[in-house]
Amino acid sequence: MKVIIVGGGVGGLVTALMLHARGIDCEIYEQADGIRELGVGINTLPHAIKELKELGLLERLDAVAIRTYELFYLNRFGQEIWREPRGLDAGYDVPQFSIHRGRLQGAIFQAVRARLGESRIHLGHRLGSFKQDDGGITAYFFDRNGSHRATARGDVLIGADGIHSYVRDTLFPNEGPAAWNGLMLWRGAVDWPQFLTGRSMMIAGGMEAKFVLYPIGAGSAPDRRLTNWAVVARVSDGAAPPPRKEDWSHPGRWEDLGPHLKRFRLPYVDVSHLIEATGEFWEYPMCDRDPLPRWSHGRVTLLGDAAHPTLPFLAQGAALAIEDAAVLAECLRHEPDDIAGAMRRYEGLRRRRVRRAQREAQRNGQRYHLSGPRALARNIALRALGGERLLRRYDWLYDWKP
Repeated sequence: MKVIIVGGGVGGLVTALMLHARGIDCEIYEQADGIRELGVGINTLPHAIKELKELGLLERLDAVAIRTYELFYLNRFGQEIWREPRGLDAGYDVPQFSIHRGRLQGAIFQAVRARLGESRIHLGHRLGSFKQDDGGITAYFFDRNGSHRATARGDVLIGADGIHSYVRDTLFPNEGPAAWNGLMLWRGAVDWPQFLTGRSMMIAGGMEAKFVLYPIGAGSAPDRRLTNWAVVARVSDGAAPPPRKEDWSHPGRWEDLGPHLKRFRLPYVDVSHLIEATGEFWEYPMCDRDPLPRWSHGRVTLLGDAAHPTLPFLAQGAALAIEDAAVLAECLRHEPDDIAGAMRRYEGLRRRRVRRAQREAQRNGQRYHLSGPRALARNIALRALGGERLLRRYDWLYDWKP
């Protein structure tokens, strides 16, 4: 079997490692000219780290990430709502990692280079078209100027090319743009003195603005950390399209972000000072898409954000893509002579779980962004529930078994 992977992000790279581990030949085609450490921080939870550990990546991740110890929620005045342990400290067999997205991608990419070889990775290759027949699938790749670069022939094509997936757009040409919920996200990372344990994570605020802070790597001194921050604020009712296309590398502007920072009075960090010290930061309108009726068409299927872009309120973007990769690789290993059957099994094992995660992320976003009396009632209810009971609400998600 030969698999063509379109996209060199986390989902595409992990898929390549999963297939290689099962003896399935594959090649990666990425439209960017290089794999660069773009983006800022993300959290990768134990159910995904478990899969990366099986691929032998735990030592690589420890070298570039922070093992998250605790998460606590505050209101905008810094009053604690609840606190919970994370990863190993919550009883899981593997850690939760807070990590720079680019470093996560880089660690996986280096493993792909070492195991598959340079010849299986094609950078600067943009998918222009594909066609399938009874014997396989043919894909045509071009450079950024439109010149033909390569023609690839394989048995399967996997679209792991993100929320603006060309593969998805080809399969569903009338779908339309991604849906915006009216929330804008600003994100940045800066070398900063550690707070609390140096492995703590906080989420503070409510409807008008929410502030997130956590370390994602070692800093310039033992008592400093590369620290990720994020601010989420409602800037629209979501009825109109976002002011800019969803793009993780779009620079943010202080005049847009600054007014939202005045709400926070937090004990562990001066929010305005932190963000002023960051310099360049990024802006992203929070978007997702409605679930598709199916992901697969014959020999072609979708994976990760191309199949199910999800709002970040459950920290599941990278995790769901990693899960997809594990399940799809196993389905192809078990049914190498029935590609269509393997695709149906992959969807059957994934779609119900992914849809539930998408819905729950949407609901969490609404809960986080309540205001006034409703926010007070939410905080009282959360305190009454307690951390352990709250965690059990997500056993279906975090205790996933492939």
